[in-house]
Amino acid sequence: MKKTKKAIAAILALTMVMAGLTACNSSDKKESSSSASSASGSSSANMTNEERIVAAAKEGKVGNWGLGNEYEIQALLTKYGQSTDYLSQSFDMDGFDDDSITLASAMTYNELGLVVNDYEGGYGYGDKVGTIDMNDEGVAMLEDNIFCTKEFAEKNPNTVKAFISASLKGWQYACEHTDEAAQIVFEAGSSVSSDHQAYMAAEVAKVVTTDTKGGAVSDYGNMDEEAMQQTLDLAKQYIKLDDSSAADKLSSMTLDDVRDTSYWEAAKNGDFGTPEKTDVSIQLKWLPQCQFMGYYVAAAKGYYDEVGLNVNIVPGGGDIGETTAVNNGTVDFGVTWVSNLISADAGGMDLLEIAQVYQRSAIVLVYKK
Repeated sequence: MKKTKKAIAAILALTMVMAGLTACNSSDKKESSSSASSASGSSSANMTNEERIVAAAKEGKVGNWGLGNEYEIQALLTKYGQSTDYLSQSFDMDGFDDDSITLASAMTYNELGLVVNDYEGGYGYGDKVGTIDMNDEGVAMLEDNIFCTKEFAEKNPNTVKAFISASLKGWQYACEHTDEAAQIVFEAGSSVSSDHQAYMAAEVAKVVTTDTKGGAVSDYGNMDEEAMQQTLDLAKQYIKLDDSSAADKLSSMTLDDVRDTSYWEAAKNGDFGTPEKTDVSIQLKWLPQCQFMGYYVAAAKGYYDEVGLNVNIVPGGGDIGETTAVNNGTVDFGVTWVSNLISADAGGMDLLEIAQVYQRSAIVLVYKK
């Protein structure tokens, strides 16, 4: 059982690095959690977020994976007057489980599900954990978007608009039919169990249809100006680039350097003609899972066919970098985080966001109550 959980936990990693690590029996975890709560006294159950963050930071027990996932955590630590240093977290939740990490980073649609649920690969904590949400704390940065190069968009405007239109139609259907979407992704070569895929689909739908302030989003793919500006401002503050020219470019970057809303607006209104290029591809950030369910649903439901496109969905993983793949023309479109795109453009790439799929941050810090 431990070896099975080790394999599943590693493949469920959001980032593009795979790690082989072990997970403990869920009953042991629950007993350990109860013992830890008893030992710390009743006062810990009533701690505020600030008190939890300050205490964990002073102990050096705030965890994150790094690789561009750390900026929101650093912004949160700064908010409460703490050092931006964090504990390097493995790509499973074992550090959280064995109490070496007090506040562990988790995606609501991935690692948090492993912590809470008791299906295969899960840790089974249930309601014995709480979370600190980056959106509620005012340090949210936007994540998954659709992008291409500026040159590709200029040469193939109808293709770009058609791709956005069909993809967002897939996202809308997926969010309204999460069980079906999970099954479509599972049959497409899922990297996780069907139970976890179903959990992911339901949670991803919340990230796509809810903004950083908790409001409902009906315009799929909308590039909210305030949320994007906050993402850019935090990126400028926390992304560290060794090259001085890249650092200078980052410091002067504006939203107009990052995104163009005109393609999305035209796609939303169905205002586009025959695609200039019909055979196109999209590079994902990771293996097939419901983080990307809209594209798989669009393909399965024939939405790409309807707009005259033949789309190849290319899974990520290993050494595949989505920004590099798009920039060098290996693929036409890609899925990346806004901060990744900002960093890539500052470093000399010519990438352009054309739709913002995720409307709020999915990163939380999870703790044992």
